[in-house]
Amino acid sequence: MDPRIEDYALIGDEQTAALVGRDGSVDWLCLPRFDSPACFARLLGEEENGHWRLAPKDAEGPCTRRGYRRDTLVLDTEWDTPGGSVRVTDLMPQRDRAPDLVRVVEGLSGRVTLHSTLRLRFDYGSVTPWMRRVDGHRVAIAGPDAVWLRSEPAVHSWGEDFATHAEFTVAAGQRVAFVLTWHPSHQPRPPLVDPLQALRTSVRDWRSWVSRCRYEGPHRDTVVRSLITLKALTYAPTGGIVAAPTASLPEEIGGVRNWDYRYSWLRDSTLTLGALLAAGYHEEAGAWRDWLLRAVAGDPADLQIMYGLAGERRLPEVELPWLSGFAGSAPVRVGNEAVTQMQLDVYGEVMDSLWLSRRSGMPPQSHTWELERTLVDWVRDNWRQPDEGLWEVRGRRRHFVHSKVMVWVALDRAVRTLEDNPELDGDLEGWRAAREEVHREVCDKGYDPERNTFTQSYGSPALDAALLLIPRVGFLPPDDPRVTGTIEAVRRELDHGGFLRRYSTDEDAVDGLPGGEGTFLVCSFWLAHALHQTGRDKEARELFDRLVGLANDVGLLSEEYDPVAGRQLGNFPQAFSHLGLVHTALALFGGDRAG
Repeated sequence: MDPRIEDYALIGDEQTAALVGRDGSVDWLCLPRFDSPACFARLLGEEENGHWRLAPKDAEGPCTRRGYRRDTLVLDTEWDTPGGSVRVTDLMPQRDRAPDLVRVVEGLSGRVTLHSTLRLRFDYGSVTPWMRRVDGHRVAIAGPDAVWLRSEPAVHSWGEDFATHAEFTVAAGQRVAFVLTWHPSHQPRPPLVDPLQALRTSVRDWRSWVSRCRYEGPHRDTVVRSLITLKALTYAPTGGIVAAPTASLPEEIGGVRNWDYRYSWLRDSTLTLGALLAAGYHEEAGAWRDWLLRAVAGDPADLQIMYGLAGERRLPEVELPWLSGFAGSAPVRVGNEAVTQMQLDVYGEVMDSLWLSRRSGMPPQSHTWELERTLVDWVRDNWRQPDEGLWEVRGRRRHFVHSKVMVWVALDRAVRTLEDNPELDGDLEGWRAAREEVHREVCDKGYDPERNTFTQSYGSPALDAALLLIPRVGFLPPDDPRVTGTIEAVRRELDHGGFLRRYSTDEDAVDGLPGGEGTFLVCSFWLAHALHQTGRDKEARELFDRLVGLANDVGLLSEEYDPVAGRQLGNFPQAFSHLGLVHTALALFGGDRAG
């Protein structure tokens, strides 16, 4: 078998998510939150680490076809067999109290016998629960976790090899539903959900949400799918958005670059806010802004690059040696040690986001400016330090050019806020002077005049795809020769198969890690946007079209892409990639409402 990340589709309830393979197997599910331990972890291990396969009895390989119902996160998977055709519909309805995974089997033609294998393994595939029957249901309990499996009374089920099996036959027009429900083991079972009503409600609610989308340009279906994906990656109780619903999907098959992305990164904040506002989702943008304000509150020296779904600060990283890793890519890690890094760019991201929210007319909270002023004063006094940079390198700290540019952004947005709102107080002249000092230093120490390009860090010949953001944030105008030179240099030196790496991972790589990685999809979206800004619309649109073509059959993108092997890499689906897609589409085809 050659498992591929793009073989999966996403379902979710805006508090957690599951990945469903082409073979009808749910191979990843964390309950009750995105960042909870997985009860299905086959994605990162073996069948014994937990999964739930529901498919025709004799089907060995992938389905015949699959797809989301139009403008929803409801997944239909179909098989054509010698005896007939059958559909399995998967969804996670919006929860009232407990998370539910609903699977509805429907006969389409003839008669088809299906087999269900449910293998629950709590704590990332390491704990086998005690299974028993209660009131006709199967109940699995281990420690704090309890899961109930409910099916039709006529469906025969039995236990074998520490798994729950079921087998049944459907004829055309017949439906059989299964519901898997989690709850804390010390609490009573939550109310039962009606699976068919949940299906109807989910379809209605998703389509109602999509109807608010203002984008009507080319690739609308692709943009809508990305927006649905971003909505699905939102933790509804707080408004935080996870970078991805998975942990440790590899950036190189067989490699060690395997990280946990089930947290919220500040680096995504401006892109997220801009995309949601431009697409017409002001409520979601407001929830994200409010999450951001809560997460960053406190001493500005303690600002982190990422936080938990509710703003948690401690995200300890550990390895799980009992999991072999996706396609043998080990170690498997959960938690993320990069949370302890210092990245100066996040101050610029926060200030840019709050400036954008104010400019868009979102009502400010009473304490917002006080927080902004404190952050900017700290940046003004501490910007000369080296840091780990946007990409969370695990090598030594450096003076990354992108970090300094984002320091400039923090100061610039503070200055412009005061200029536009004279009733606010702050050190306008001091911030202006610091802004000019940062600008001069970056242009002096971060620019290579012989090659006519900005560089990754001071004194280094290496390049970085994040330099493409220089014109977007307003550090220099798009027609500045240093900007056009940088775009050409990055395009030339970081190209790999027609797409961009984020930086070089050669022997002297800045990140301090062995091995390589794929092309970073959001970086290629940045290139398309930069080409558009410099008047090269034809090239920008051609690149955008090629990037859209990398999505899998249900429209999802991971973090990276290997153009040699022709496969997706990294955590999946990736918010950064889908944000890049939406933002670039809005810039290319939406009248530049994305900025």
